[in-house]
Amino acid sequence: VNLNVRVVDRNNRSVANLTKNDFKVFEDNVEQQIDSFTKGEVPTNYALVIDNSGSMRLQLDKVIEAGKIIVNTNRPGDETSIIRFVDSAKIEVTQDFTANKADVLESLDNLFIEGGPTAIIDAVYLAAEKVDTYEKTRNPNDRKRRALILVSDGEDRDSYYNEQQLFELLREAEVQIYTIGFTTELSKDGGFITKSPKGKAEALMKRLAEETGGKAYFPQSLNELNTIARDIAAELRTQYILSYYPTNETE
Repeated sequence: VNLNVRVVDRNNRSVANLTKNDFKVFEDNVEQQIDSFTKGEVPTNYALVIDNSGSMRLQLDKVIEAGKIIVNTNRPGDETSIIRFVDSAKIEVTQDFTANKADVLESLDNLFIEGGPTAIIDAVYLAAEKVDTYEKTRNPNDRKRRALILVSDGEDRDSYYNEQQLFELLREAEVQIYTIGFTTELSKDGGFITKSPKGKAEALMKRLAEETGGKAYFPQSLNELNTIARDIAAELRTQYILSYYPTNETE
């Protein structure tokens, strides 16, 4: 069993100086022996999953800029893929995994808006499958962190898959999700029982991040993107990978 662990202090800042002896792993209340422990900068394979639906028309320049800032933080050994999405029928890989920043940046420059209802869950589902499939083609001893960075306004209107199906896949694929939500243009008005469009969108993006050990960001201005990109770059690498063999062999 592999565990990706992010440790933060009370101010939600990453803690990067821990050792194996600082961790204990329990399964069914039984302490397990930690078989391997890795920390430090781990090369990462991540996909930028970018919303190109009509609701993002006014945000596209910010989205492209955010993507470029993140890509420019890449370290040697990192590989990036670009997936653009609109509705369920328009989810496409515009750049396969590559370590070539120029190719990735060119793919970002070629993004464009199309009309259609947004399919966030389906896009994340496809992206997770792509990351998992790509990792299976690699040397199993060359372990890399797997992540998705979702950039969207968070409004899902057209997905075929549901959240339960998505989270089952994410657990199997061991993919972490970081979300950047441009939700400032969404309505804050809700009903007596229902959340506002803005509240629903942010709740979905927070769940995607929290369920996978990632983090959600909701920038209020373009000026925040540099800080967010550096934060995501640090988060991706200042984590710990612990593995153990369960003592209970009946499950």
